[in-house]
Amino acid sequence: MIEQNQTTNVSLGRNIQSDCYLYTFTVFTPSYNRAYCLHRVYESLQVQTFRDFEWLIVDDGSQDNTRELVENWQQTAEFPIRYIYQQNGGKNSASNLAVPLAKGELFLTLDSDDCCMPNALERLHYHWNNIPTDRKHLFSAVTVLCEDQYGNLQGCKFPKDVIDSNWLDLHYRDKVEGEKWGFQRTDVMKEFPFPVMPGQHISDGVVWTQIALKYQTRFVNEILRIYYLGNEGKDQLTQHDPSRKSPGLVESFKYTLNNEIKWLRYAPLLFLRYATHYNRFGFHIHHSLAEPLLWRIRTQLAAIDSIAGKLLVLVAMPLGWVVYLKDRYNISKSLRLGAK
Repeated sequence: MIEQNQTTNVSLGRNIQSDCYLYTFTVFTPSYNRAYCLHRVYESLQVQTFRDFEWLIVDDGSQDNTRELVENWQQTAEFPIRYIYQQNGGKNSASNLAVPLAKGELFLTLDSDDCCMPNALERLHYHWNNIPTDRKHLFSAVTVLCEDQYGNLQGCKFPKDVIDSNWLDLHYRDKVEGEKWGFQRTDVMKEFPFPVMPGQHISDGVVWTQIALKYQTRFVNEILRIYYLGNEGKDQLTQHDPSRKSPGLVESFKYTLNNEIKWLRYAPLLFLRYATHYNRFGFHIHHSLAEPLLWRIRTQLAAIDSIAGKLLVLVAMPLGWVVYLKDRYNISKSLRLGAK
């Protein structure tokens, strides 16, 4: 069944008739011009040992043969496939469209160029069911490890084979980094829609931070997703340009500095980097809007809530200016080369 939707601004938490789900999992795949590799997801879902799931694809304005490919799979697949087309709006918009339509209790994003192990859903379900019933309302997710197509672990392991925590503590205090994968409860995803600014990219980390501040996650040292390296390119939904998409990037770093600053003592250099980029993209806004530089600096500082955050932004301002000037040089160089 092909479903059409031309609207990219979807409000979560509204028009939801019921939270009575038909499946355990909704496997969600946002896709933009990925017909050449989308088969990886399909083939890995075909062989899943756990069958209580649906596959929900949101086509973010593809111009390739994605639609025809999915229509063929819908005729032969051994699991339900739903295809929804929207005008190009980015990954966050595609996610906001998918969440209210999900018929699975657990919402699992599997990117259009990756795949998962044959027992991935079975194991995720197992780990979710192992959380004590009287504590499960405190949890929103199970997160596991990834490897690349060559069998190499991507990122680092968790401090314990099974640990209940939140992503902020693990990232800042325990220095856990790199690719990870897992589901979120669908009702939690409805609670925290992704921010969308037309023409801008705002990091999805804003949502993960909101969830981490309220819910726990069970982290498990088990590799269940294959993350394909070498797929970066023009067709990614999350690409950004530092000169044209600065407003969204400023919002992303502002949110981090305002909501994660209590972890500053665990990762001071990382927060200095955040503040540097916050200033960097703010200077790009100053340039694009031709507004007074001093006004932009005051605006940047006023948007930071804490004294520690404001001091950090001030300390990082010279670094941000240097990186901004480097951006401007690279942009000018690209324009000169393009004119030849």
